[in-house]
Amino acid sequence: MTTLGLRMTLAVQRESTAAANLANLDTPGYRTLEATFEDNLEAELGAGLRVARTAHGHLSGIDSSPGGGTHEVEGLAARRDGNTVQLDRELLALNRAAGDFSAAQTALAAKFRLVRYAINEGR
Repeated sequence: MTTLGLRMTLAVQRESTAAANLANLDTPGYRTLEATFEDNLEAELGAGLRVARTAHGHLSGIDSSPGGGTHEVEGLAARRDGNTVQLDRELLALNRAAGDFSAAQTALAAKFRLVRYAINEGR
């Protein structure tokens, strides 16, 4: 269930990033951003170990925020005003993120139905 929750968090962050890019579609010099949480999620799921920070100053080089962060997308063509946002790319990112969220939500709902079934002893 934790993994599904993380997957839903990733989808929300990707939607927010795509929405921010769309909001800046006409902003001169704006560079397209992309969510980096997926890399953090894959690393966390693959490692199996979790790093805990007991004080704010410890391990300051590690990004322990649940949402990860964003980075500028390289290699996109810039318009004359320097903006790199592409409408089709951002709409596709929104649709993919919404699909990922919906799939994780459906799986999570199924897990809760199984738990409810077990609590009610199959009645």
